[in-house]
Amino acid sequence: MDKKIIKERVDALRAAFDREQIAAFIIPSTDPHLSEYVAPHWQSREWISGFTGSAGTVVVTRDKAGLWTDSRYFLQAAQQLEGSGIALYKEMLPETPSIPTFLSETLQPGEAVGIDGQVFSVEEALQLEKQLGKKNISVKSITDPMELIWADRPAIPEGAAFVYAAEYAGKTCQEKLDAIRQEMKKADAEALLVSSLDEIAWALNIRGNDVHCNPVVVSYLIVGEQDAHFFIEPRKVTEELAAHLQASGVSVHDYKEIEAFLSTLQARNILLNPAKTNYAAYSAICPDCRIIEGVSPVTLLKAIRNNCEIAGIHAAMQRDGVALVKFLKWLEETVPTGNETEISIDRKLHEFRAAQPLYMGESFDTIAGYKEHGAIVHYEATPETDVPLKPEGFLLLDSGAQYLDGTTDITRTIALGELTQEEKTDYTLILKGHIALAMAVFPEGTRGAQLDVLARMPIWQHHMNYLHGTGHGVGHFLNVHEGPQSIRMNENPVTLRPGMVTSNEPGVYKAGSHGIRTENLVLTIPAGEGMFGNYLKFETITLCPICKKGIIPELLTAEEREWLDNYHQQVYEKLSPSLNEEEQEWLKEACSKLTTKK
Repeated sequence: MDKKIIKERVDALRAAFDREQIAAFIIPSTDPHLSEYVAPHWQSREWISGFTGSAGTVVVTRDKAGLWTDSRYFLQAAQQLEGSGIALYKEMLPETPSIPTFLSETLQPGEAVGIDGQVFSVEEALQLEKQLGKKNISVKSITDPMELIWADRPAIPEGAAFVYAAEYAGKTCQEKLDAIRQEMKKADAEALLVSSLDEIAWALNIRGNDVHCNPVVVSYLIVGEQDAHFFIEPRKVTEELAAHLQASGVSVHDYKEIEAFLSTLQARNILLNPAKTNYAAYSAICPDCRIIEGVSPVTLLKAIRNNCEIAGIHAAMQRDGVALVKFLKWLEETVPTGNETEISIDRKLHEFRAAQPLYMGESFDTIAGYKEHGAIVHYEATPETDVPLKPEGFLLLDSGAQYLDGTTDITRTIALGELTQEEKTDYTLILKGHIALAMAVFPEGTRGAQLDVLARMPIWQHHMNYLHGTGHGVGHFLNVHEGPQSIRMNENPVTLRPGMVTSNEPGVYKAGSHGIRTENLVLTIPAGEGMFGNYLKFETITLCPICKKGIIPELLTAEEREWLDNYHQQVYEKLSPSLNEEEQEWLKEACSKLTTKK
């Protein structure tokens, strides 16, 4: 994007400072539902900075501007911000000040920092007030200034929502509302405010197309002891959806009425998650209604798959695996011609997936990074960056699909030809970490942070690391990134439980050279009784061969080689019946046993 345009947009925002009596304004990447991926209407941070990554926060003062983002986007952000006048602040590095620290050092006592309360969580807003208050700097919630300076701003999504059939969901809307109310009773809550779009979609058995790749509906939900109130743009409600909601006792209200409704709420108390509720909605709640702060019961209910959902994700993985095998065979045969690029193979992969039954779209934009582009963790090829593939080096391919019966997410690092010894070593070390986590057996009550070291140890021993998480939860025909569970270095109190679907994706990234990541999805399942209680383990549910061309077999233990051989045998057995003879032969070779030098 033209950097002159970015500077003009930042200056237009600064022009509002005197009118609002603020000295700085903070622009996060979220929407009123604190979503990771947002509809175009709320992509203010991208609009004002030109940075297209999914995570980041822009801070604008009278004479400075900065973007804070995490390690996934360091290289991308540096490229996209160059010449814009917006400085890059790399999160989690010791030399990088936090946003409150930056503002405390930049502003004067008595000045105010502006925020749009609709896109800041309660937790973030209150913490910001506390930290800046130490320097006598106030936080002021103002009307979104983008409404005045973003001339061609996209409208709030208006596409129709649709009913998600119980044959895929496994439970009816009424059954889910009953389960939510049972959990509300345990918290002594008369009402529950649900703002997270994936939780609303799950609870009401609805889906939509409001957010790219995420089949959610922009809305709010309030669940009472006997009733429920759904806030949505009226034109999005079809006759079928209206009847579906009415049958479960759910009243429909205009999306814009949420704050007015909360201000007159007739309930003794209301439960909400301060990390998942926006500050404006929180501030609107009737003073006579006591606020109970806690995690929404929907979060955990949704994360633990029922038997129908588990059967569905297995079926989705089988179809996804068939599409991937067809693609990988085509890729191997086509790359030597020199006619394919990062963008063209993305289109081809889409074709193979779209041919599968129950396909509903991609679960995120495909990351196809060849050679040094693979080192950009969330790289997305553009016409300006697109490069042709050659029969040498690594291609990192991270992709996923939405099917009516499940959501997939898989990364394969594919050797297109000759590799360096360094590339082979890095690839094998990442595979060792992936296998170590896949083979984990652990007692009930174990948190993801306690297992994360298993995936990192092989590269730690070579003084290497990656700064993203090792595993995230995955929704069921919902968001590809969902909680509450995770596997990462950061502490997360949520324990891993049977029925949870989580990714296993260690990686290593070397700027200017190559990037490597191997990702499968795993299902937590019982592992039997043992000392001091029950044990759990992971079942790898992704079905796709792991490229063997980059492996140094001698670096793998006998147990690791056995895991890989067994995994490949399972892949072949489950996918081959759906392939033609040529594809079966290709898969047979791709899944053959790993051999070591004699």
